[in-house]
Amino acid sequence: MDLQSYQQIALMASQETDSSIVLQKIVAGLIDSGDHALARIWLLQPGDICDSCELKGECLDQTECLHLVASAGRSVVDPDTHWDHIKGSHQRFPMGARKVGHIAKTGEPLLIEKIIDNCRWLRDPDWARSEKIKSFAGHPLRFQGQVIGVIAIFSRQKFNMNDMAILSGFASHAAAAIANARAFENIKQLQKQLELENTYLKEEIVTEQCCGDIVGQSNPLKATLKQIELVAPTDSNVLIMGESGSGKELIARAIHKNSLRCDRPMVKVNCGSIPRELFESEFFGHVKGAFTGAIADRIGRFQLADGGTLFLDEVGEIPLELQSKLLRVLQEGEIERIGEDKTRQVDVRIIAATNRDLKTEVDDKRFRQDLYYRLSVFPVHIVPLRERKEDIGELAHHLIKVVSKRLGISERPLKQKHIIQLQKYDWPGNVRELQNIIERAIITSPGNQLLFDLPEFKMPKKTTTEIITTDEHAESIYTAQEFKQLEKENILRALRQTRFKISGYDGAANLLQMKPTTLASKIKKYQIQKQLNYNMNQDIKG
Repeated sequence: MDLQSYQQIALMASQETDSSIVLQKIVAGLIDSGDHALARIWLLQPGDICDSCELKGECLDQTECLHLVASAGRSVVDPDTHWDHIKGSHQRFPMGARKVGHIAKTGEPLLIEKIIDNCRWLRDPDWARSEKIKSFAGHPLRFQGQVIGVIAIFSRQKFNMNDMAILSGFASHAAAAIANARAFENIKQLQKQLELENTYLKEEIVTEQCCGDIVGQSNPLKATLKQIELVAPTDSNVLIMGESGSGKELIARAIHKNSLRCDRPMVKVNCGSIPRELFESEFFGHVKGAFTGAIADRIGRFQLADGGTLFLDEVGEIPLELQSKLLRVLQEGEIERIGEDKTRQVDVRIIAATNRDLKTEVDDKRFRQDLYYRLSVFPVHIVPLRERKEDIGELAHHLIKVVSKRLGISERPLKQKHIIQLQKYDWPGNVRELQNIIERAIITSPGNQLLFDLPEFKMPKKTTTEIITTDEHAESIYTAQEFKQLEKENILRALRQTRFKISGYDGAANLLQMKPTTLASKIKKYQIQKQLNYNMNQDIKG
């Protein structure tokens, strides 16, 4: 094989940016252009099959070895047989082991002009005889002074030192083509990752604009903030538990912001919205052609969150049969894309959230116990809004400001009567429902007022007199006199809060959700005396 043939192969390979294509063009070109029987390339990569490797005993540290990445050749015994597989006994060579490992370790080429006479370097002499193999030539692949692999040729023609000199120049060009293609792939990979990170960061900005900071001064909230302060600087996994809409994602973001990973993104995964068949692809990624519809490589959420935080929202929704795959990644810190043999290390902190009782899910065999323990290293429970109503005023003020700015609408004043109205409601949808109610009020309220569309206030069930019953679940009831007294006290509270104004939007009648004339009749009925100077009749007419 002459110099021009080598140069043509090197030129064709250098024009490619896909490393797998570059590798295949090199070995295939060597076979197609000469009398070579077999051409192979090994690249230095981290150890991956150390436990099952045939040469495990010859590997000193089991951290890296030579991986067979490309092979081409033809048999003369069976012309239909092609040696293009990269599995089998030659797929890995430890540094220093056999002739390939020797070349990589010493950084020196190896020429065996009569391979059949040198059994030290030949594993299968019978194969060499039957295939008419005469010589072996191996050369290190160097790039920027570092050995990155080995190229080896078994030839049916005798190799000499002149051939070796030509191979040396070819090996330099081949190493550069391989390194450049790998660098180009890394750049493309980084571009994809940056694009995805940019998308997530934009989503985070929108989330921050919608939800803002954690607001409130109640004791339950202070207790939660104290837990955030304790766990954030660590790398421990956190399980956030709370009702829907209670702000679990906000707590997760607070933990991430105060962690040592804050300069990396927090990637969110809504586990309940991922179809079963796409679970592995969404979490771990896939390579092009791995399955129908995989038209390009895809980075999984774990790889995207590498060095940062992965927020598993609605983690209790992960199907049981898929939980083992998630557990394996959490235990080993390794992922494999679908359709790819390469194992990738990931450094990810997990923050999970759920509105389910995972202990009950474990007892009912719907959630793996080992996964539960892996996730709940540090559990955080969020108190629902109905149990910290003293935060509603401050929270409502904050949400009005944030939502008004986002909608481009001037802020409407939040009055004490509004806060009282909001505090009377139990908020089954928690903070999310409060935000929705406020946003709807800002959009629909006329002028400079705020009108909150809330369900009718129900008087709490409280009494000093109870009916004796054999039913232990019977509810307490009011006597007629007690009910009148409660209604009178309720009207008095409404009048005081509205400074004894009866009608109008900010009047007691509107607060009590009754007609002004009805309220006036009840005031007269209960003989409620005026405590401020006002003209009731004129107020009613006005």
